[in-house]
Amino acid sequence: MKLVFATHNLNKLKEVQSLLPPDITLLSLDDINCREDIPETADTIAGNAVQKADYIRENYGYDCFADDTGLEVEALNGAPGVYSARYAGAAKNAEANMEKLLSELQDKENRSARFKTVIALHLRGETRLFEGIAEGQITEKKRGDQGFGYDPVFLPDGYTETFAQLTLDTKNRIGHRGKAIRLLIDFLKG
Repeated sequence: MKLVFATHNLNKLKEVQSLLPPDITLLSLDDINCREDIPETADTIAGNAVQKADYIRENYGYDCFADDTGLEVEALNGAPGVYSARYAGAAKNAEANMEKLLSELQDKENRSARFKTVIALHLRGETRLFEGIAEGQITEKKRGDQGFGYDPVFLPDGYTETFAQLTLDTKNRIGHRGKAIRLLIDFLKG
């Protein structure tokens, strides 16, 4: 089976490809010559995932899946949430996003947070949603150089290392995207 994963993010593509069974061939947006920025203007994480999958299906005709992920921080009433990638501005700069987040939490005791990923799958005319959540805390400073996005400041519950310090295998096992992908894979196998 061939599926398009609606992403240009090579880190995300690598992370997801490592979880897929060998009978599923994953194509990126680059593989289908989709060079444009796909709109992400919905007001929910699930809405953005569906919007991206709709775009590929309608404009390129492929069965596909798209994800959207947000970091929801309790002390910030769920922010940055749907705006996680552009929290510090339209440039989508991960360093600036982390600096803004750490600055806003500087005087807060409650640092509880969760990563939430929603995957929208368009397959044979049907749409399905799969959700994965990883609970944790926001650290006081960045730690680690693996992963991407907010990984250096997210400490998953039950661990002493941030997502940016964990191996890819461990992150895939306990992380939000890995959980959502496993639900997607279970559905595809069923």
